[in-house]
Amino acid sequence: MPTTNPTAPSTFDPHLLALPLYEDHHRELAARLVAWCDEHREVLAGAGRPEAVGLRILRALGDAGWLAFLDGGPDDYRALCLAREALAYADDLADYAFSIQALAATPIRRFGSDEQRRRYLPGLAAGTLCGAFAVSEEAAGSDVSAIGLEACESGDGWLLNGAKAWIANAGLADVYTVIARTGPGPGALGLSAFLVPSDTLGLRVEPVSMIAPRALGHLVFDDCALPPDALLGRRGGGFPIVMEVLDRFRMTVGAAALGFARRAADAALARARERPLQGGKLFDLPTVRAAFADMEVQLDAAALLVARSAWEIDRGSRRYARHSSVAKLYATEAAQQIVDSAVQVFGAAGLVHDSLLERLYRQIRSLRIYEGSSEVQRAIIAAAIDPGRAHRGAS
Repeated sequence: MPTTNPTAPSTFDPHLLALPLYEDHHRELAARLVAWCDEHREVLAGAGRPEAVGLRILRALGDAGWLAFLDGGPDDYRALCLAREALAYADDLADYAFSIQALAATPIRRFGSDEQRRRYLPGLAAGTLCGAFAVSEEAAGSDVSAIGLEACESGDGWLLNGAKAWIANAGLADVYTVIARTGPGPGALGLSAFLVPSDTLGLRVEPVSMIAPRALGHLVFDDCALPPDALLGRRGGGFPIVMEVLDRFRMTVGAAALGFARRAADAALARARERPLQGGKLFDLPTVRAAFADMEVQLDAAALLVARSAWEIDRGSRRYARHSSVAKLYATEAAQQIVDSAVQVFGAAGLVHDSLLERLYRQIRSLRIYEGSSEVQRAIIAAAIDPGRAHRGAS
């Protein structure tokens, strides 16, 4: 069974990649991702405002062909998860730029008209256009059916009025996929999707400063006029678009969490093996060794759940959404614990502002919230439990 180069950085577990869940082209992709991230360290971790760094990384990803699949490439969620894991291991903004671009392009890929695809996908795949997916609102985070942004038909198109909150790439994107209410009354059936260019009159961005610096903000729509062909998919089809995209991308959030966690665990292991303590090394302490044992179990479990969920969707399983939620829930919760344990190994050095562990500590927190919080994932998983199991267990 082919494996990755054993001398490569520990971004991936080569033994996991050797499992039948992956194919040879995935193993080759993993090796190329590690090599590219290593060669582009200055680009991925360069200094500057997150907006400028994000655009620089996006261009580099486009130039290298890592976004080419967005314009006509086949769906391969194992490859997508490997990309997020590698980029998250390398740098937070690298994963952020890649993932939001893929998230924004997916509704256009799957639901856009031929003209919409021709207009946006080549630029999104080249990294010369930046995209965003605008769903959340202050009063409608996990509850998509409560979206209140209104889209009313006008004589020559649509008028949008309302606001979106916590939008990744707000102020950076060239085009936003926006979910708005076109039908009467509340509920999921009255939602539709629109493509909104960033220079549309009536659209305003309010930047938000986050604990992990990223391009993020609120969008305000004030009589924002759109032409008829701005509608993405059919009228009233916005809710299925959101649900499909989120179900597909939740597993990739788990992959990013795995990349962050593996970076933290590797850094902590290097620290523990190097730091002198009581005539030996920090790693020699039984409590420290136990902490690393727990980290290894969590890393293995998270990696297997992410790989399984991506394999399920790639093979066409209709239950992929459940597996996606399982992978996101476990991987993000475990990653939070792993990063916290790594900070504990570093001690006070792990709390130094802008040190690797301090950055990871801030960066990992959002993964348990966006694209469906851990509480939402638990509700999804519980609802998908086969009730027949209760009858079998009682018999």
